[in-house]
Amino acid sequence: MIITTTDFIPGRQITESLGISRGSTVRARNIGRDIFAGLKNIVGGEIQEYTKLQAESREQALSRMMEDAKRLGADAVLNVRFTTSMIMQGASEILAYGTAVKLS
Repeated sequence: MIITTTDFIPGRQITESLGISRGSTVRARNIGRDIFAGLKNIVGGEIQEYTKLQAESREQALSRMMEDAKRLGADAVLNVRFTTSMIMQGASEILAYGTAVKLS
């Protein structure tokens, strides 16, 4: 499966647009990470625990988007984007989406 942020794939022709492919996950912080993050907030610098949590969330959302594209019969997903939104205090959704297409 080809995944790209562009609206075309060099050397390939789009034969059919199958619609939007999407995948999401909702993740919450935990008390252990919050305590360390609070300390890090005082001294400054990257909060690696949250960076790792967000990276894992993006990968899971991307994987779910690819599963959705496969279900649609796609060969590729174009114009892939990520977005995030807060669901509640301490929990956010990561959404990956793009256009599922068939290629020649």
